[in-house]
Amino acid sequence: MPANPQPPDRSRRAFLGGRSRPGPPPLRPPWTDEIRLSDACTRCQACVEACPEGILTKGEGGFPAVDFRKGSGECTFCGACADACPEPVFTDTTDAPWRLKITIDEGACLPHSGVHCETCRDACEPDAIRFAPRIGGPSTPSIDFERCTSCGACIGVCPSRAMRIAPAEATR
Repeated sequence: MPANPQPPDRSRRAFLGGRSRPGPPPLRPPWTDEIRLSDACTRCQACVEACPEGILTKGEGGFPAVDFRKGSGECTFCGACADACPEPVFTDTTDAPWRLKITIDEGACLPHSGVHCETCRDACEPDAIRFAPRIGGPSTPSIDFERCTSCGACIGVCPSRAMRIAPAEATR
């Protein structure tokens, strides 16, 4: 392993793939990251096949990626992906699964545009999404980060794709 490993250059991949701009970085399975995947993943898809929720897909370059719009639409953090992997791609599943944070794009969120919608709250099992009453319009969502597990259940059901997930460091 190199002394200072760097994640793959996504702009170069986009150029070679015929895209003018790289999209957002793919969301990787819990307990791993870009560096661990590029160093140890053989792209055997064992983790994709083992995922009981069906949210892991074969992503860019054959590396596994999470798509909350597939399967059950949420991660239960069962560890089946890590258990199925024959390579040292995943860290200990007793550690925190990932450092991601859910955010709400208010410009895309239906209640912020005056349309009643509470699908994210209905899908949130830990009850981390609250809707505060608002005078003159529908209630708008807010996230209780103490309760949120970043399981992604709110992302797959959002009809306007207003729920986003990003590394916690990027949302500060």
